Amino acid sequence: MNFELIVIGKTDSVEVARLVEEYKGRVGHYVRFAITTIPDVRNTRSLSEAQQKRAEGEAILRLLQPSDHVVLMDERGREYTSEEWAAWMQKRMAAGSKRLVFVIGGPYGFSQEVYDRADGLVALSKMTFSHQIVRAIFAEQLYRALTIINNEPYHHK
Repeated sequence: MNFELIVIGKTDSVEVARLVEEYKGRVGHYVRFAITTIPDVRNTRSLSEAQQKRAEGEAILRLLQPSDHVVLMDERGREYTSEEWAAWMQKRMAAGSKRLVFVIGGPYGFSQEVYDRADGLVALSKMTFSHQIVRAIFAEQLYRALTIINNEPYHHK
């Protein structure tokens, strides 16, 4: 199974980008993992929030394949403990999807069309994180889940 993380815009922080790359490498020991960055929408000052979400949504949808299992990282999504997240991921991996795609939206979230395409919503916390720092948090949690699945000592109960 291939894992992909789709994100909107480059990370401004070199430190965050390094941390994401570190966990991307760690995850890559277990599964094929790619991160696709969609360029920021241009001229956002002249766009409404809805127009910006629609433009980002169109770019996200162009990257998805009909067979993808798509999970949006969304504050309204289901929260998991690390063990529950690992169990969910293991179940998805056993289901035989070719690609498990996670999407982190832009600063305003997702368009309705992206919500309509999604197979699930996951929240990393009830707290709000910047759409940049959440990349590092997500990548670490993905790595943690894979170590749990593989009975490795990274995660402590």
